[in-house]
Amino acid sequence: MQIGLLPAEAHDVFVGAGLVVAGALFAYEVRRRRRSDPRLWYLVAGALVGGLLVSRLAGWARHLDPGRNAGLAQQWLYGGRSILSGLVGAYLGVLLAKRLCRYPWRTGDLFAPAVAAGLAIGRIGCLLTERPGTPTGAPWGVTLSRSDAARFPGTPFAVPLHPSFAYEIVFQVFALALLIAYRDRPTRPDVLFTAYLTAYAVFRFAVEFVRGNEVAVAGLTRPQIFLLCCLPLLGLRLRALRAAGREETVWA
Repeated sequence: MQIGLLPAEAHDVFVGAGLVVAGALFAYEVRRRRRSDPRLWYLVAGALVGGLLVSRLAGWARHLDPGRNAGLAQQWLYGGRSILSGLVGAYLGVLLAKRLCRYPWRTGDLFAPAVAAGLAIGRIGCLLTERPGTPTGAPWGVTLSRSDAARFPGTPFAVPLHPSFAYEIVFQVFALALLIAYRDRPTRPDVLFTAYLTAYAVFRFAVEFVRGNEVAVAGLTRPQIFLLCCLPLLGLRLRALRAAGREETVWA
């Protein structure tokens, strides 16, 4: 299968569409769960601002030598926009917004379906504008024309490549279906959201092997190193939430 890449600007169109759909799904969940507190929208604002800031600036200090790093203005205008950094920034933005507006309740399960839907749509933009992945012999591999491959130094043309972003779209759609199916099951608040983030971290670590990103150290890419740091924290949080749920059940 051959893929003709869209202009890079199309990526932002799909990201914007993903944000719109995520916002609509979040609003639907708020109404469905009868959570009418207007402070929830401060949390949404915190997620948007935090996600934008961290995704734009997270790649600034890529090198130990400060002279090799781009200036902050250059990084903001032309630097990469990492999904993983954006998720961390959004999470921190929500925590900060909760502190500022004194919102005491857990909200992860409200955000979970919105995040999965938004990422699924946003990744369509990545699939159509970025390098697909590493060479593959699979029948579903995509090929680039000479002109498309030239946009990404070192990328072969007319060679089947892993459609790594398509793998993520499938993952996010599947995760969204599970989140919707299990959202009303009795469980500790935030368990679903934390389980989703943990599953995504594991998936993303695995798919990095066919993404074709630059290897940083020990055969691992920077996202993989970042995920190795995050996964134990997610596992501990998931374990603590589930243990708290069992304790409440015993004493109920």
